[in-house]
Amino acid sequence: MDIQQVLAEARDTITVRRVYGEPFERDGVTVIPAARVQGGGGGGTGEQPGGQGTGSGGGFGVIARPVGVFVIRGGEVTWRPAIDVTRIVVGAQLVAVAALLTIRAVAKARSRR
Repeated sequence: MDIQQVLAEARDTITVRRVYGEPFERDGVTVIPAARVQGGGGGGTGEQPGGQGTGSGGGFGVIARPVGVFVIRGGEVTWRPAIDVTRIVVGAQLVAVAALLTIRAVAKARSRR
């Protein structure tokens, strides 16, 4: 696969179409989903000394996470954020570990006195 082709496909993949989903309507309310899209790519090519052989390679990746929706009701637009429960749980676990390590350090320091 040609590197230029890989990069062209990556550019086509990381577009506004990936950020805003297709709007849908129900009972007079229009909902437009939105996502955070990140992507990256790279490639390379080379030639063996003496022109014996050539090589090339490339690739790209895309990550998309929902961030919320725009809700249109009666001519008024509101934003409803998506709640990432996994991120909340991981954050709470990190805070708990930090608190336990701090309590342990304080208890050790007091026991040495």
